[in-house]
Amino acid sequence: MRPRETSGGARELRRVTSFDVARVAGVSRAAVSRAFTPDASVSKKTREKVYQAAKDLGYRVNYLARSLTNKRSDLVGLVAAGLDNPFRTRQLDHLARALIARNYRPILLPTSKEVDTSTVIGQLLHYAVSGVIVTSDAPPSHICEECAAEGVPIVLVNKGEDFPFVDRVVSDDRMSGYTAAEHLLAAGAKRLGVIAGTAVSYTARRRAEAFRSRCSMLGVETQLIPVALNDYQHGRDVAPQLLDLGIDGVFSVNDYMACGVLDGLVGAGNGDGSVKVIGHDDIPQASWSAYELTTFLQPADLQAEQVVDLLISRMAEPDAVARVEFTPVTLIKRRSA
Repeated sequence: MRPRETSGGARELRRVTSFDVARVAGVSRAAVSRAFTPDASVSKKTREKVYQAAKDLGYRVNYLARSLTNKRSDLVGLVAAGLDNPFRTRQLDHLARALIARNYRPILLPTSKEVDTSTVIGQLLHYAVSGVIVTSDAPPSHICEECAAEGVPIVLVNKGEDFPFVDRVVSDDRMSGYTAAEHLLAAGAKRLGVIAGTAVSYTARRRAEAFRSRCSMLGVETQLIPVALNDYQHGRDVAPQLLDLGIDGVFSVNDYMACGVLDGLVGAGNGDGSVKVIGHDDIPQASWSAYELTTFLQPADLQAEQVVDLLISRMAEPDAVARVEFTPVTLIKRRSA
């Protein structure tokens, strides 16, 4: 914005436009547009002149206005639920950074079972987003159907639903479940259990199934302890049940809930480590001295790169067959197991 004189001597603000930048830089308006478009064909000299003129004039590209012309903005929708989980916060941070590094701008749309999915869909489409990323625990069905009808590329993270032309990135939950069972047995646990809200989470279901499957292969009985939500409070509340069942080795399908389990065991007078606990995700709290939680690292930075790579590929080839990529996991050994 730049002030200009009016007939009465007052000064009002006038928005600096790409025409102003073109005039000062001595180039065409089309050259200005190309200079601010990633990967567009423009010489280094011209780009530098345009950038300098824009800086001198205080010019900023209006990306929303550009989207009206291009029919697509540089925005990518991040649809997420369960934002109280520290892993989700880290996951979204890495996704946002990966998008920004590719010259896209993330727009976060929180959702939950209580939120009308049509509201989320409406917001996505009104902003003419270039793509959509749906994380685990967020309902994808209607979002996928509506966005597919509008030709908006989608990538799902840690979700099991198969949709035509929709790509997925999934943590290697089979490896997690198998390794958790083997590690607990090697640590001396005799009676194993797995805590999971299988009805509300695909990842919880997959990890629990893999854990119980490996226990069965090894001839060891295991107990599924169901919870309504895979969160801290449900982990804490279920801890006394573990003691009642005589379980001495438990796999919690995420760290957020595992921290609740450990605190619940202390509250029940059993904080001596006799119940071995493994979590999943390696959230920052897992390494705290109060927990020292054995867990699985699910590298959010690598996963974010996988997701954004697939999304950009889907933008370029919207009719490609649906693809699934797996994010590797690594066991991190600490005091809890």
